[in-house]
This record gives sequence, C-alpha cells and structure tokens, in this order.
Amino acid sequence: MNSRAKRLILPLGVAVSATGMIGASLTSSAAASAKPQPTNVTLASSKAKANDTAKFWSANGGKQLKAATRYHNDDSVKGKVKFGGSDAAPDGKTGTVPPIGQEKVTPTKVKNVNLPRTIGKVFFRVDGKPYWCSASSIQAKYRNLVATAGHCVYDTDSNRETLDHWVFVPGYYQGKAPWGIYVGKSAYTHYDFAVYEDYDSDYAFVTVYNGIDVRTWKDAGRLGDNVGGQGFAWNQKIGQPVYAFGYPAGPHPDGDKPYTGVTPKWCYGKTKPAAVSAAYKAEAQIAIKCSMTAGAAGGPWISKYSSTKRLGYVNGVTSLIGDADGNGRYDFSTSPYFDSETYAVYKKAANLWSGSIR
Repeated sequence: MNSRAKRLILPLGVAVSATGMIGASLTSSAAASAKPQPTNVTLASSKAKANDTAKFWSANGGKQLKAATRYHNDDSVKGKVKFGGSDAAPDGKTGTVPPIGQEKVTPTKVKNVNLPRTIGKVFFRVDGKPYWCSASSIQAKYRNLVATAGHCVYDTDSNRETLDHWVFVPGYYQGKAPWGIYVGKSAYTHYDFAVYEDYDSDYAFVTVYNGIDVRTWKDAGRLGDNVGGQGFAWNQKIGQPVYAFGYPAGPHPDGDKPYTGVTPKWCYGKTKPAAVSAAYKAEAQIAIKCSMTAGAAGGPWISKYSSTKRLGYVNGVTSLIGDADGNGRYDFSTSPYFDSETYAVYKKAANLWSGSIR
C-alpha cells in the first residue's frame, strides 16, 4: 500500500528538480505547487509577545531554561520491532538545498566527528511547565529557520495548536545561550500531522525572529548568520549513511540512564525502512541503529556531513525511539522519510522573513 493512500486529503507535494543554488531552489514556483498548502500557525504574533517570551526564558539567569526537562511526549515504540515493510520511498526526483555558506562548495570528508554549531534545544511550556527537545538551524532565504520534530512544536495531547513560549537556543549549555535566544514566529508542518497526528509527517520548520543577546538585551542578529544552517535533502535513496544529533536525557527501559541531556550526542548508521508503529500511524518512516534516549527528538539527521565544515544536509529528524530486540535498551531511532511533500513544507517556511523584536 502506498503510504499516501491512508490520507483523507490530496497529496501535499509534487516531484521537484534538484538544484545546487539556494536562490533557484527557494524561489521556483513550479517545483512544489501542490494543494492544500502546508499547515502553518503563529507562535509569537507580535514583537511584544516575542519580547515577553524571550524575557520569560532569560530572566533570573536563565532559571526557566535550567528548570526545563526533556519533553515527556518524546515517544517510544513498544514491543519488539522488525524493520522493513515500510512505505517510505521517493515520490519524485532527488533534490538538495546547500548549507549556508556552502552554496558552491562540496563538503570534504574527515575521520573525526565535530559537533555542528547549528544544533541546540527548543524550549516551550506545557501546562505551565518548561520542557525541551532537540533541533537545528537550517538553510533559508532569510537565514531564520529551525528544523525539529512536529511533536516538539504542535501539541498533540490537547486542543491547543502549538506548544507555548517556543524558542530555539543554539549551542545551549547549562542555562547559557551563547548565540542568543530566538523566539519562534511561525511554524509549518504537513496537514496530516497537524490534523491526524500522522507520525509519517512528524517534522516542523519554524521561522524565528532575530536573536536576543541575554546579557545586553540587544539584537543578536539572524540565526543563520550566527551559527550557519544545514542544507536540506529530500527523496534520497534509503540505505545511505547519516549522522543523528540530539540531546538524549531519558533512561532506557531497564532504568539505566547514560545520558544527561546537558551535552549533544550523535549516532551514525545507514537508514533502513521502518514501518514501526500503527499507534503513531508510522507506516513510512526510516530508522538507524542508535542508543540515544528520549530528549533526542527533533534532532537533525544529517547526510554527507563534513566534520571540517560542520555542515551537511538535513534528511530527517528524530521522531520515535525503540528497543528492537526487547532487551530493555533503546537501540534504534526513526525519522519521517523526507520526500517532495516535505520539501513543499520546508520551501514554504524557508521563504518567509521574520525580522527583529528590538
């Protein structure tokens, strides 16, 4: 069964052509003109609301940032899992958008793994309590875009559309925001996730305002100018190697807790088809072997990653985790398969301006 057959609406995207130039990739109107449009909602609709959000997280030396815990809605697959049988597959031509600063440069390969500067944590409130997920800065026309999991933006447990007081803090460490706090302005996801909580579309792209320097309360500039931005890839062949980055913090099912969530970690592996969970409507995901626990959700899967440049192409985000052999240890992570419909959602968000809140 084709994964799109389960939907109650028309497909979102159409096949698009690969391009090596950011201008051509983000402004072409013929590439992804499908209907309906990607679902979007407003996070902080005004400068006043954005300032209030930034103040909430930066007050008292980042007290709320330090108090935040990994999001309890990070989801794990129950029971033993057999991979394969997934509906994940390209729905058009392979395409890429280059990372910021690498529009005409081919990434080099090195043996060491240096963590990307683009990764960080997204913080938000649920019922007044502070939580976080993982995320990354990604290429965009105005260098103002964050990629993360859909369930780290959209509230799937209540009638609210989005999670409250949403911000991105790249390079976050123990209450510190070295490159500032970036308040979310608008969020984009696939209609199927926003309406049906279909984890085959568990991704979101969020435009953010210019950062706020928490020490001086001045404009810190655009996200992509400060930390760069990963490229974007879709309709990639399954079986290619990727790095998955994130901030794991939760314990394994057996109670062991090897991660603290303080510093980012990574996994490396080749993707495989993963129709892992009917409970989450996950029929067209991909997976890699990975021992990261809850907290890593929303972290980027980066293909063709260069440790020298700390850049590559986001080709997924951590969605679910699980224990394939039932031994009490998480041993795989999944991501939605990024296809032409994903590109259509990304492209819509990647062309929007945010501006400053100062």
